[in-house]
Amino acid sequence: MSDAIVVGAGPAGSAAAIGLARGGATTLLLERARETGDALCGGFLSWQTLQRLDALGIERAALGGQAVRRVRLFAGRRRSETTLPGEAMGVSRRRLDGDLQAAAVAAGAGLERRVHATALEGGVVQTRDGAALPASSIFLAAGKHGFRGFPREPAAWQRADPVMGLRLRLPADRALDRLVGDAVELHLFDRGYAGLVRQEDGSGNLCLAVHKSRLDEAGGDPAALLRMLGDGLPHLGERLAHADWSRAVDAIGHVPYGWRARDTAPDLFRLGDQAGVIPSLAGEGMGLALASAEAAVAAWRHGGGNAAPAYQKRLAAKMARPFALANLVWRLGENRHTAGAMTSMASLFPALVRMMSEATRIEPR
Repeated sequence: MSDAIVVGAGPAGSAAAIGLARGGATTLLLERARETGDALCGGFLSWQTLQRLDALGIERAALGGQAVRRVRLFAGRRRSETTLPGEAMGVSRRRLDGDLQAAAVAAGAGLERRVHATALEGGVVQTRDGAALPASSIFLAAGKHGFRGFPREPAAWQRADPVMGLRLRLPADRALDRLVGDAVELHLFDRGYAGLVRQEDGSGNLCLAVHKSRLDEAGGDPAALLRMLGDGLPHLGERLAHADWSRAVDAIGHVPYGWRARDTAPDLFRLGDQAGVIPSLAGEGMGLALASAEAAVAAWRHGGGNAAPAYQKRLAAKMARPFALANLVWRLGENRHTAGAMTSMASLFPALVRMMSEATRIEPR
């Protein structure tokens, strides 16, 4: 029997496996995919996230991502630009996840691929192929997708019009380099927003959080919605002019932004998006993944599996203010009556943008 089984080899799960294995725990890391893919979300790493990766032995130079020094906001024809509090990075999830998984294996964790966990019952991980894997403690890090038996309810205001996540990869192009440069961009529009950052190969990672009603207006076709947005938003349209429309638009439905796990069972630690889903407008999803892993490992080392409920309550409390601020900024940004004013205020008061960037970070302890 393993001391710990980690379900999901994304950033949260791999970081937890690194910490557990380095502490001497017999650790098994389970991943459902055959190969490390390029997940839909998580292409932006903040300055604090990069520091946490340094502590895990993931060097910035080895990641080879694009340096990000500024945040640029667009609302209609309005724009603002502000220097970030520290240098961030744009990097693909394929690169990030691959490096973290390799570090987990190097630390002594076992990594098993093509293992689809379907249930967690009584300290045992049940898999689709009928296996039952026991462990003293289980760390659930299954990402944004739901996991059976662990519902995640969005805020009441999202239920009538749920939020979808979309992603289109823009091919590397000199014009894209010139347009985006060393910035992370946020394009605000009615009932949604798009975030764009360049990654290690020069491609652009364009991610959207958009309400279903807006997608319905485009006939439920993500590509048609992007074209519609490009026609109405000149700055976004300029960037979409370099899109390869033969590539599929990745999608994930009903993302419960703003949800937090406030309790858990003994011996079960919930990490990353299984602990809380911060609105991506804050750009801190990866920070939450690594912070939750760090806090869970520290709690496990101190009190074993019995420390899980107290860990979950502390983490939920730590997330309360950053989530509230991120929700506020998100709702202002996706409202056509306030998005322009928010962009103008960001231009007049750049220190406010830096303050909000700092205030939405997650501290692990």
